Amino acid sequence: MFKKMMGAFLVLILGLTALSACQPAPKAAYGGVIKIGNVAPLTGDIPKVGEGAKYTLDMWVEDLEKAGGLDVGGVKYKVQVLHEDNESKGESAAAAATKLIVEDEVLAIIGAYASKQAIPTGAVANDHETPCISPWSTNPRTTENRPWVFRACFLDPFQGPVVANFVTEEFGFTKAAVLYDVASDYPKGLAEFFKAAWENLHGPGSVVAFETFTTKDRDFSAQLTKIKGSGAEFFFTPQYYDEVPLIVKQAHQLGWDKPIVGSDSWGSAELMPLCGDDCVGCYFSTHYAAAGAKGATKEFIDRYTAKHGYVPDDVAALTWDTALIVQQAILDCGKLTGDLKVDRKCIRDALAKIKDFDGITGKMTFTEEGDPIKCAVIVRINEAHEFEFYESACP
Repeated sequence: MFKKMMGAFLVLILGLTALSACQPAPKAAYGGVIKIGNVAPLTGDIPKVGEGAKYTLDMWVEDLEKAGGLDVGGVKYKVQVLHEDNESKGESAAAAATKLIVEDEVLAIIGAYASKQAIPTGAVANDHETPCISPWSTNPRTTENRPWVFRACFLDPFQGPVVANFVTEEFGFTKAAVLYDVASDYPKGLAEFFKAAWENLHGPGSVVAFETFTTKDRDFSAQLTKIKGSGAEFFFTPQYYDEVPLIVKQAHQLGWDKPIVGSDSWGSAELMPLCGDDCVGCYFSTHYAAAGAKGATKEFIDRYTAKHGYVPDDVAALTWDTALIVQQAILDCGKLTGDLKVDRKCIRDALAKIKDFDGITGKMTFTEEGDPIKCAVIVRINEAHEFEFYESACP
């Protein structure tokens, strides 16, 4: 009887051992790798934006590698950024975000950048309950009713009045003109916010010309002729760096000699090589001023410039802040469970709780909508073709 019992016991032990051998061995979360997606315009209309973002994120990863990885709750993780090209198109951005979330299983997404691509990216991320933070999209729709989506920049409802107030106080003008791309989310939204703010200051009809064009247009002479004849004392054009030089040069060729004012989409390192002296003396609202920067901001600028041969633009600076915000949220979680759904939720909740984050583009505290409360900067393009600080405007 004893022999039979021992035999049965041995069979049970062997069976359990065999069963356990079939189970996967426990492993560190994500195999010890934290994957972050980057949805950026590496090609298309604004590739310099994508380039600066990629260079900046590569610098971030380089720092983490030097530190031996990101220490989360006593466990070191390798951080890997997966770059996906959105081709400067909304539909490509949505596809890139879907791939990163579903196939690559990223913990969070950085991007997209321009609002035209950030809005669909945010929609995908929110639907898949994946934290997403856009460094540069200022259109309200990017985060609106999307609890999983954040941004590292101010919003156009803030930027529009900033420009209107600056021009009013600096020049005392009362008649404005606007030239913008009606087919693109960012310039269309900002043009409308500026118009409302200007008319609130100076009354109905004080925007004496509100001229539009469509993406890919390169001849603005008809619209600029109307602006010149409208009695406007300046004009505002919230366009991207590839369009601004054409607009400014054509305006000057038509005899325009009054101020031209822009927005944060002007702030690319590519603007002055394309625009040259025609843009000297122009003002635009943006996120930081490289000329005369100090402290951590100057350290970033000097390092980036030495590595890549040109001064980083506002997109690069905002991307740096975004990467460190994501890093802070991961650290604030305390640990990673290895369950992607659980960890994504932890990152999302940690992002929402960030207060007084001291970035190189300013201090940031997120609202319930995922938008930071922060200041804007007015820069003047000086004779050395630098973007120099002129004044700041805070909420």
